[in-house]
Amino acid sequence: MNSFNDFGLAEPIIRALVNEQYVTPTPIQKDAIPVVLAGRDIVGIAQTGTGKTAAFALPILNRLAANPRRADKKSCRVLVLSPTRELSGQILDSFRTYGRHVGISSALVIGGVPMGRQVRDLMHGLDVLVATPGRLLDLLRSNAVRLNQVDVLVLDEADRMLDMGFIHDIRAIVAKLPKERQTLLFSATMPREIADLAAQMLRDPVRVAVTPVASTVERVSQRVIMTDKPAKSALLIEVLRGEVKGQSLVFTRTKHGADKVVRSLHHAGISAEAIHGNKSQNQRERVLGAFRAGKLRTLVATDIAARGIDVDGISHVINYDLPNIPESYVHRIGRTARAGAEGVAISFCDNEERAFLRDIEKLIQIKLDLTDRRSNPHASERPPAKHHRPQQNAGRNGRNNGGQHRNGQQQRRNEHGHQGKPRRNEQGNQGQQRRNAQNHVAVAANPDNIATVGFMRQPEPRRHITGDANRNSR
Repeated sequence: MNSFNDFGLAEPIIRALVNEQYVTPTPIQKDAIPVVLAGRDIVGIAQTGTGKTAAFALPILNRLAANPRRADKKSCRVLVLSPTRELSGQILDSFRTYGRHVGISSALVIGGVPMGRQVRDLMHGLDVLVATPGRLLDLLRSNAVRLNQVDVLVLDEADRMLDMGFIHDIRAIVAKLPKERQTLLFSATMPREIADLAAQMLRDPVRVAVTPVASTVERVSQRVIMTDKPAKSALLIEVLRGEVKGQSLVFTRTKHGADKVVRSLHHAGISAEAIHGNKSQNQRERVLGAFRAGKLRTLVATDIAARGIDVDGISHVINYDLPNIPESYVHRIGRTARAGAEGVAISFCDNEERAFLRDIEKLIQIKLDLTDRRSNPHASERPPAKHHRPQQNAGRNGRNNGGQHRNGQQQRRNEHGHQGKPRRNEQGNQGQQRRNAQNHVAVAANPDNIATVGFMRQPEPRRHITGDANRNSR
């Protein structure tokens, strides 16, 4: 398939693609579109910037155009779930862009905004509903939406929804859907939990895997600066003033860290704004609008909030904090080098983050260029902070944080408290561990039955140069 005309898409859709100057399908589009057009379930493994939104939106629009009918009140024909407000808005924009000549009805259901307008949008029925899981569940509980007429379900960025603790929400939503439906699951990575979810929810799915997550974008120049943690703020100011000519996206690991970076940049006279989960939807839309329009040159973001940021003018991605999940590094630097441009990714690494750096280099199979700016280059490596994926059962509001804090206090009391009965405590702990081991049973579906169209190929180890997406990589 060397042209979108080869897929047999409806004329109104082809006309919209011509308007957008789409010519050649990306690899994920070449593999996925025929499968979706054939009505098959699909598991698509593709990282950001590969054009996966069009890979599912175009065949879905073709289905709607071939069978035009209005859904019943409060119902929808197509349901798309995504982890963040920004990504949901981007997906809806893509459906409206590609379907501008088809005449579809569509709406967005996300948190952070009043529910009134969303309830009114659903009142008369929709062709396409794009939603975040939490707000959709709220509307389900208030009987503002019904899901018994969904023909197609799309789960986009499934791995990120897992990380954000939405897995139980997704199961609750899927339980409300008709069993006879087409299900499309797209994910940048395939952890065991997502493979099990696919095995349970999809019927004989075809697996399409392109651009493995270990492949960083080929036009991104990557390097690491070793630095002391207190010196990161001054180093960021130095890089922004001395090297960055276009727009830059700065990543921090926490929401508090993002706000702190913005304050330090403002103090240095550099205009910057932060985007993260504690910002209201109006604040996030205002900041993103200014960034997309080029009015804001520096945007500071957390990993989750950055999903859905698709701006061609980003010349630099700066990892102020290294991610503790190595796959997130690939997602981060994929925000630059868009639409055939070149980009730069600079990562600051302090002594506590050395383990994170090793994990990243192991994943991407590249030894990154390193400059040492530490005051004591021979300082011993400190143990890193907690190095694991976020708690899957933390829920939307991270309610486990309090429990973790209490556990930490209890642990300190145990360490410094009574020392007269260590043997009894030790024996009790060992007995408890044996009982836990006996009671624990792991049940997992077998994802190995998924058919394969494209295969992931591990890249050969090489020095840094990295990604590209053609213009149709939305």
